[in-house]
Amino acid sequence: MNSWPLLRAVPALAVVSTVLLGGCQTVSEYIPQVDSLAVYKIDVNQGNYLSQDMVDKLKVGMTKPQVKVVLGTPLVTSAFRDNRWDHVYEFARQGRVREHRQFTVYFDQDKLARWEGDQMPESVVELNRLASDKALKGVPTDKDKTWLDRIKDIFKRDQ
Repeated sequence: MNSWPLLRAVPALAVVSTVLLGGCQTVSEYIPQVDSLAVYKIDVNQGNYLSQDMVDKLKVGMTKPQVKVVLGTPLVTSAFRDNRWDHVYEFARQGRVREHRQFTVYFDQDKLARWEGDQMPESVVELNRLASDKALKGVPTDKDKTWLDRIKDIFKRDQ
């Protein structure tokens, strides 16, 4: 049996697979476990964690101290614009930003005039309930699955 054609196909196959894998994605997308071999990065919560029930307590006409009691001290205040407070929240896991929210309140003559920002989670109680439900079920979401689990899922769907 002549294995010469097979040996000639191996380098071509290696080049084609390298080009396909090097397309638009990074290695960490294809093999997320590679990140675990790098330097350990801690989970970082930065800023003001706001929930929808906190935002619901806001009322037009509240004073700055009253707003500070409800939302906490703003992360960003400007000496040039003392009529605006920015509450920013960011959560990063292993160096990647997983969650980013921004909420701004505006004052007119030191009274709350309006507010705007991203959609806030319902409440801390609701988040804790959702987290416990997820932990009790033990079923990983697509984001939590490893690349090997995703490959297994492909073959399970074909059956």
